[in-house]
Amino acid sequence: MVNIVLFGPPGAGKGTQSKKIIAKYHLQHISTGEILRKAIAEKTPLGIKAQSYIDEGYYVPDEMAVDIIKHELEKYPQTEGFIFDGFPRTINQANQLQQILSKIGAKINVMISLETDEKVIVERLVQRYYESGRPDDQRPDIIKKRIAIYNSNTKIVKDYYKKKGKCESVCGIGEIDVIFDKICSIIERYK
Repeated sequence: MVNIVLFGPPGAGKGTQSKKIIAKYHLQHISTGEILRKAIAEKTPLGIKAQSYIDEGYYVPDEMAVDIIKHELEKYPQTEGFIFDGFPRTINQANQLQQILSKIGAKINVMISLETDEKVIVERLVQRYYESGRPDDQRPDIIKKRIAIYNSNTKIVKDYYKKKGKCESVCGIGEIDVIFDKICSIIERYK
């Protein structure tokens, strides 16, 4: 089983690269953002609760995110592994993920951090809004807040995995297939 955390700020290319990784390595994709957007669209209790956080550019609380992960992992008892997209976003979430995986005899093999700069992120998010209509990409003030929260609260998760010797960085700017080839060379080393 290979388990990967695909990491980076909003707009770094995690969703785009996740799709390619899933196709090549047959992993289950767990994106807390996708799960929450679906719950919001369906107006489920989870979606209603999450909407107030997301509309203001905040992450959902750790407890909510961890519950989502636990529920998703239970859906796939037989899998070749998981790709976590948008999770963990805090040290607490990273610690809880480690505990959850250890209960099923698994671990995070590697975190792959997609490195980009703020200007590119803003351009991508605005473009993504026009292509997909994601409401959290609509307002520049919310985009800037999301980037600030990432820089102040989430970026430190990278250090958590660095200390464990499980963090690799890839430049997230450039041609999608070139970035993907670099990601694949990392995955092959950790399989």
